[in-house]
Amino acid sequence: MEAFLSDRKAQGTAIGTLSFYSQKLKLFLDYCRAHAVEQIDQISATFIRQYLLYLEESHHNPGGRHAAFRSLRAFLNWYESEAEPEGWSNPIRKIKAPKVPIEPLEPVSHETIASMVKTCERGTFTGDRDAAILLCLLDTGARANEFLSVDLEDLNQASGTILIRKGKGASPGRFILAGFPGGFCGSI
Repeated sequence: MEAFLSDRKAQGTAIGTLSFYSQKLKLFLDYCRAHAVEQIDQISATFIRQYLLYLEESHHNPGGRHAAFRSLRAFLNWYESEAEPEGWSNPIRKIKAPKVPIEPLEPVSHETIASMVKTCERGTFTGDRDAAILLCLLDTGARANEFLSVDLEDLNQASGTILIRKGKGASPGRFILAGFPGGFCGSI
């Protein structure tokens, strides 16, 4: 598993994704150790199904079980490609991903955003900054981590755009409209 994580890191996988893989694969490794499974060739489709049932019994929600499955699938597919073990059949290929019910998240209400903005102390650097951040996130739909990576040269006040250089999963940069030309995010 360490070799898998090193490979992903060498490929430039985002830190958050590496952390995700590490966390989810540790769950599987702990399960393997508890069942005296020490070699990859001891992992069968039945064993993986038992692991998924264990996750359900230990109160992991459907999204968490699906996340654990995706990480394990990525690892086993990498192992199959990397090691090319003779006579080994990848057990994950026999298993369908656990179903995840689609439960749309309720958006944050405008009243909640307004309450958050009201808590920002106006006329102070941090208060005005925090209000601008909240309004900009609301206006643009940018992810918080994307927004944290914005530098001053990424802002174009004339066009009212912000360059997002690194999106989720290191996706290529994109411009987002942020409020109105001449001022960002509704001008606080």
